[in-house]
Amino acid sequence: MSRAVYDVITVGRVSMDLFSRDIGAAFHDITAFETGVGGSPVNIAIGASRLGLTSIAFTAVGDDEVGRFVRRYLDDEGVVTDFIAVKPGTRTGMAVVGVQPPDRFPLLFYRENPADIHLSIDEAAALPLSQARAISLSGTALSRGSAHDVSLYLAERARASGLTTFIDLDLRTDQWTHPLSFGLRMRRILPLCDVIIGTEEEFFAALAPKPESIMAGGKVNEDLAAELRGLLRDFHEESGATLVLKQGEDGVKIYSGAAAGEIPGFPVEILNTVGAGDGFASGLIYGWAQGWAWERAARFANACGAIVVSRHGCARALPYRHEVEAFLETHH
Repeated sequence: MSRAVYDVITVGRVSMDLFSRDIGAAFHDITAFETGVGGSPVNIAIGASRLGLTSIAFTAVGDDEVGRFVRRYLDDEGVVTDFIAVKPGTRTGMAVVGVQPPDRFPLLFYRENPADIHLSIDEAAALPLSQARAISLSGTALSRGSAHDVSLYLAERARASGLTTFIDLDLRTDQWTHPLSFGLRMRRILPLCDVIIGTEEEFFAALAPKPESIMAGGKVNEDLAAELRGLLRDFHEESGATLVLKQGEDGVKIYSGAAAGEIPGFPVEILNTVGAGDGFASGLIYGWAQGWAWERAARFANACGAIVVSRHGCARALPYRHEVEAFLETHH
């Protein structure tokens, strides 16, 4: 492999985001929105760039003003946009978000034939994998369209080329046609991944043979939690992958090596939880890129997530490295 030029290539969905500017207002009382860019993969690309890494966003937009807005936004964030495809006849995705802290953030997706599900293997083959250190995949990309094949192709190429493959399970239940579809497709790609990031519900939906209750919006209760621990332990032992279980304010559990490590979270006042997981993922990738142990990388990632939930917006809330370092100095 030639000398790395790019730290991470993120793969998958993108959208223009509209965030309510009326904090606490019911959705039908919103009077104004703030624009931004979203979609877990591009948020991770933005977060990584703000932390000091060089990131490529591999995604697609429509031949429309929203697509041009997205590209300009990412350019301004220092994300490499050379591999964003333009798909005539499609639309750039959109998301509309209400903000009712601490625990209500209604989110509506507009993804009828979005451009990013039509990424092609030929476009993926043009990516500079030989000059990259890692790729970051997203579970939602496997839900429909040719982006499913692209994700598998890149996971195989990365494994053969010695790149580290991250995947955020990124479960959006409304993007899947059947309760079993998510798990069926995830179990095909996960053995090709080196680092898998998800919540309890996401891991259960990915690994359990019958996760219908989770796919219907349910939670992992005490009974399911015991089953989940067994699923995680078994998958880690079989695959050798590092599993990063996000537990909200309770922090993170990492399955890497012989025992699972617990890394506590940071108590902060919640303004908006949307985008916290993307901030966490970008922080984890940053820590990995520095060669840190997973415990240190996860603590840094927890700090990134904590900063995001205390701010308004999603991509706009992602922290810069000096902000994370200052946060960690005051939160021991």
